[in-house]
Amino acid sequence: MVEVPDLLMNDGRRIPQLGLGVWQAPAEQTAEVVRTAVAAGYRLVDTASVYRNEAGVGEGVRSAAAPRGDIFVTTKLWNAHQGFDEALTAFDKSLGRLGLDYVDLYLIHWPQPMVDRYVDSWRALIRLREEGRARSIGVSNFMPEHIDRLIAETGVTPAVNQIELHPRFQQAASRAHHAATGVLTESWSPLGRSTVIDLPLIQDLARKHGRTPAQVILRWHLELGLVVIPKSVTPSRIAENIDVFDFRLDASDMAALARLDDPGGRVGPDPMSMTFA
Repeated sequence: MVEVPDLLMNDGRRIPQLGLGVWQAPAEQTAEVVRTAVAAGYRLVDTASVYRNEAGVGEGVRSAAAPRGDIFVTTKLWNAHQGFDEALTAFDKSLGRLGLDYVDLYLIHWPQPMVDRYVDSWRALIRLREEGRARSIGVSNFMPEHIDRLIAETGVTPAVNQIELHPRFQQAASRAHHAATGVLTESWSPLGRSTVIDLPLIQDLARKHGRTPAQVILRWHLELGLVVIPKSVTPSRIAENIDVFDFRLDASDMAALARLDDPGGRVGPDPMSMTFA
């Protein structure tokens, strides 16, 4: 079984550097997917209320071949439930669906600046952390100005910002801001929804290292010090994605990959205009 290293967050707690994302994982398969991942060595599972599979994640965690305390569970507050009271209620419902006593990390899923309720939502997350029901708190898809506002108005810095990040969309400005403010960067869609896999450079590096293109990309995230959460429901792919800790990319590999960055490489919604409720 692979042992995954962990990273220190600004609240003194640690998060596994590689985990399982379950976006679009069918609800009826999720428990078994989580059990398979834990058996392979995963200790981080990332879900969200809008994924509609929190119950499966909770079942998988409770029945996995590892103690609950060893498994780091993340879920997220959806857009329609932003606001102080609304966020507290939404968290209670997520915890009920998970069937757990606490979550390890609770995130605001999107900032929705046009709605402007993310600071009130953040105050609710601070309350949940004080109560111990969310051990750590953070955000997802927040831009630097949104994080700065949270810090200025509450004095509490998010532990994590989970953002779209892959070789074609490298988010250098956000990563630099995170480093300056002590926020850990977590990559969603780390393979660029497969838009990166077939790039000639990725194929060349895969041949050079005797690895799959996906493994090269995931290793790139790790070399940058990011938390990464590839999604799969296929046992062989779940095992492949975690088998990335016994090789390294060299400086020339990293320099070549840096040149793939493209301002137009985003594959998900723009946080400044995302309004889905």
